Amino acid sequence: MSILRCEALTRTYPSGGREITVLRDITFEHEAGRILAVTGPSGSGKSTLLGLMAGLDRPTRGRVILDGRDLGALSEDQRAQMRAETVGFVFQSFHLIPTLTARENVQVPLELRGEDGTARADELLQRVGLGDRGHHYPAQLSGGEQQRVAVARAFANRPKLLFADEPTGNLDAANGRNVVELLAELNRGLGTTIVLVTHEPELAARAHRVLRLRDGAVVEDAALAAAGRATA
Repeated sequence: MSILRCEALTRTYPSGGREITVLRDITFEHEAGRILAVTGPSGSGKSTLLGLMAGLDRPTRGRVILDGRDLGALSEDQRAQMRAETVGFVFQSFHLIPTLTARENVQVPLELRGEDGTARADELLQRVGLGDRGHHYPAQLSGGEQQRVAVARAFANRPKLLFADEPTGNLDAANGRNVVELLAELNRGLGTTIVLVTHEPELAARAHRVLRLRDGAVVEDAALAAAGRATA
């Protein structure tokens, strides 16, 4: 069953009196519960596409259907509400709140919904291997630990779909591998659909499908035999 559909997505921006086309006619569907990697060189439109898929930006032409809803037909408030209920985010920069502990950072999305998130935060921190670090502040955690807290926070609301933008970009090789394995494990254990932007071959290789962009267009759309490792 498709959870995400992009139809002829095109995004242009004005620049110096002319229009620059960043994405052109992107069309694909993605199945629920699977991992999609969006790859390509810098400037190929990867992050722009992620922003459109997540409803953070609007396309110049085309449309995005997310979990059965046309994002273009929703108001800004409705898109924000849908993101809060349906979507999780992990970014290259961890975006943790420095004055909150790891546990409190994970609790934030739940508290915004009026829920007591203590038990859920402790459960997720345990799942990402930080069960004994919940009382630590971000400055007391390594980069890899901070990214694992960010992953736990992204799953706090039990999102149907997780968007990850270069989630290993600020990590060394060892911590990058840990985050790769963590995302694959959460996909296995929770069945969450994951769409990730990455230039890391190891992370892309854990996906079920790779969408490769160049100059704003899809140049390859391939299923990966190696994806069994992410679902076994």
